[in-house]
Amino acid sequence: MRKKIVKRAITRGGRCLSEESGNAEHHEVAYFCEFSGLSREHPNTVDSVLLDGPLTDPEAGEQFVQDAFQIILEEAIKKGTNVNEKVCEWKEPDELQDLLDLDLVDAGEPPEKLLERCQDIIRYSVKTAHPRFCNQLFAGLDHHSLVGRYITETLNTSQYTYEIAPVFVLMEEVVLKKLRAFIGWECGDGIFCPGGSMSNMYAMNVARYKLFPEIKKCGLWEMPRLAVFTSEECHYSVTKGAAFQGLGTDNVYLVKADQRGKMIPEELEKQISAAKSKGAVPFLVSATAGTTVFGAFDPLPEIADICENYGIWLHVDAAWGGSALVSRKHRDLLTGIERADSVAWNPHKMLLAGLQCSAFLLKDNTDLLKSCHAANASYLFQQDKFYNVCYDTGDKSLQCGRKVDCLKLWLMWKAIGTRGLEERVDRAFACTRYFVNEMKKRECFRLLMEPEYVNVCFWYIPPSLRGKEQSSDFWQNLGKVAPFIKERMMKRGSMMVGYQHHGTKVNFFRQVLISPQVSREDINFFVDEIERLGSDFQPE
Repeated sequence: MRKKIVKRAITRGGRCLSEESGNAEHHEVAYFCEFSGLSREHPNTVDSVLLDGPLTDPEAGEQFVQDAFQIILEEAIKKGTNVNEKVCEWKEPDELQDLLDLDLVDAGEPPEKLLERCQDIIRYSVKTAHPRFCNQLFAGLDHHSLVGRYITETLNTSQYTYEIAPVFVLMEEVVLKKLRAFIGWECGDGIFCPGGSMSNMYAMNVARYKLFPEIKKCGLWEMPRLAVFTSEECHYSVTKGAAFQGLGTDNVYLVKADQRGKMIPEELEKQISAAKSKGAVPFLVSATAGTTVFGAFDPLPEIADICENYGIWLHVDAAWGGSALVSRKHRDLLTGIERADSVAWNPHKMLLAGLQCSAFLLKDNTDLLKSCHAANASYLFQQDKFYNVCYDTGDKSLQCGRKVDCLKLWLMWKAIGTRGLEERVDRAFACTRYFVNEMKKRECFRLLMEPEYVNVCFWYIPPSLRGKEQSSDFWQNLGKVAPFIKERMMKRGSMMVGYQHHGTKVNFFRQVLISPQVSREDINFFVDEIERLGSDFQPE
């Protein structure tokens, strides 16, 4: 009893005498002051701030964490993966704003109120671990990865020096080395980045520095016009990266793709010749292994041949498709990737490492990544430290503070092994094949193409439009069906699947089945639910 009361007294501001204390507590505090040597009449203050004892109450904080974890377990994990629960509880923005009371005020709130807020936050958020969430290129839940994320957040360190993150500096290199081995590289370099977009931008920056190392000091003033080449089906981060790095989006040459979304090598060579004829210097080709919409894989061997012929850096954006490398059945999709100079790969997608986990990998082993980005901050990267400073890897990064992204992947990998990762990839392909076969049994579904990967792109044709394919307004009306169904599924909370238009193709659904929580029953539900939600569609 004595110890508990004393702690309470301290955490109220470090005072040994408190006007709020009752007599019993007053005597306990007095006892503590005598025992510890603190002054009862003159507590230690600086600028009128009491410094005796900690500011916060560890016991209260630990209790809040325990209570909050219980809510997370019940509401986000158990209910969030329960097929009988909603994927989302849709509210319009104004209504949600009122429900959550997001305004920040001067006075703090009691733990009970904060726990209620935690429940509300989970309640009104989308349950991306739900078996019927297929809206993005990530889904599902790996419990081991989740624990890794908990540990990462709790330790709250930054991945820049060995002295502040010794375990994670060593762990990151082990994981990156394993990923490079899947590509087919015996050596190399790499770093975990905040997303695939940043990995693609790293490639652009490193490739430019490799060709013109003086740019780091002199900037763009002394540079010729530089040209980037990528498929018209590329991720938008390529053009964003060109804008961000001062290259200009006009200097990104979009190469034609075939009907399946694959870059046409002959068109790439034409674009390179066209750029050179205008005085531009080709320095980067960004191929794609797993495009966002169709899941297409560019022909890497042919593209690599062209890059070698012209002396151009070959980067492969395998953020989405890279995980096929762990499957002996499906790794042939990425044949030729070993010839790339750099690769982006997001294990947070098909492998379920959890957002975010994005690796930028290089074949280079000359410390090019560090040379390109190093600023040699003397307050972090002292060269006279008592340990080997080669383990201070932070200068490879554009960031200073860098989140630990390796633990969630490492812990998951340790739990299920390489064979477990392979099983996830193979199962995603199997689920995709089953889904396609089920749709083919019904006249109301039409595939845009047979999937090469796990992206299933299709139209649902409601009864009101069947047999009217030759009418002048058929495609215009069909383009309204996917948004119509999407609104209903969101408001019902039954499932989530994305849609988009593409070129001249009107809105269609893109279903991606990668969650290990997905079962055959869920796939049957997807087919039935889309038909149920859209069967009464009527064109305006």
